[in-house]
Amino acid sequence: MSALFIGFSFYKQNSTTHGIQNTIFGIFMLVTIFSTLVQQIMPRFVIQRSLYEVRERPSKAYSWIAFLIGNIVVEMPYQIALAVLMWISWYFALFGKDQSGQARGLTLLFVVQFMLFVSTFAHMIIAALPDAETAGNIATLLFSMMLTFNGVLQAPSALPGFWIFMWWASTGLHGRHVQCAQNEMAIFDPPSGQTCAQYLAEYLRAGAPGQLYNPGATAGCEYCPLTSADQFLAASNVYYSQRWRNFGIGFIFIFFNIFACIMLYYLFRVRRFSITSLAKGPARVADIIFIQGFRRLFARHVEPTPVGKEAQVHKAF
Repeated sequence: MSALFIGFSFYKQNSTTHGIQNTIFGIFMLVTIFSTLVQQIMPRFVIQRSLYEVRERPSKAYSWIAFLIGNIVVEMPYQIALAVLMWISWYFALFGKDQSGQARGLTLLFVVQFMLFVSTFAHMIIAALPDAETAGNIATLLFSMMLTFNGVLQAPSALPGFWIFMWWASTGLHGRHVQCAQNEMAIFDPPSGQTCAQYLAEYLRAGAPGQLYNPGATAGCEYCPLTSADQFLAASNVYYSQRWRNFGIGFIFIFFNIFACIMLYYLFRVRRFSITSLAKGPARVADIIFIQGFRRLFARHVEPTPVGKEAQVHKAF
């Protein structure tokens, strides 16, 4: 339902610059269902973990690694099926049916990858935490960071260096021809006696990125600064040639989620580390260095009372 709503909200945008921007935002909006999906997965994991820790683990029926891998893998068929339904509901409403089979298939792969990332991310967050409410708050915080730093709301070149790893790219607009609207064109008059083509001849021969709509006109030249959507995407460092590289990077994130899920569960549910236990060592060092040190520094040092001064011992100075 969310995919249908998003797809028809941006239904078949035109080829103007504004339409391409809306299409990019339609792609961006699809990832906003991330938080809802995560919140649905985590409570079910908590139930399964509780059953395992009071029943299977004490009886040593199977190991905790088998439990984690089983919970992660069993979600994948559901996520793939949902990804296909989402893609059908969203893709054809947003892009129509005129794109190439490669563009359709590649977009479907990215949607499937996104759903797998959501599932593994949810398991990573909930693995070590006691309940779904706490995990939900952390997941919402991380998701807000993803929305802020994924390169759509702000170009990657303007992002702080640390957050560039969250940059997310799409390739659904490759090759789309741009047809500027009237308010998107540069309109000007050439010198007297020249046509628009003659006036811009040198500029166009030098490899101008745009297109001249009325080369024979002697007034009101209409120049569109873009020719294809690839030029628009290049401003955000999104290149069709990097599509498979980006697809591979997406799976690196998925494998990291699985690895982090296993490690966090081991540290906090098997070895029974806690924030309190991890803080005991630094707290002991701080107590020795700062608290006891300052106590010794400012402590009153008791010395024998000088002979003949016994009567003055209890006076206040």
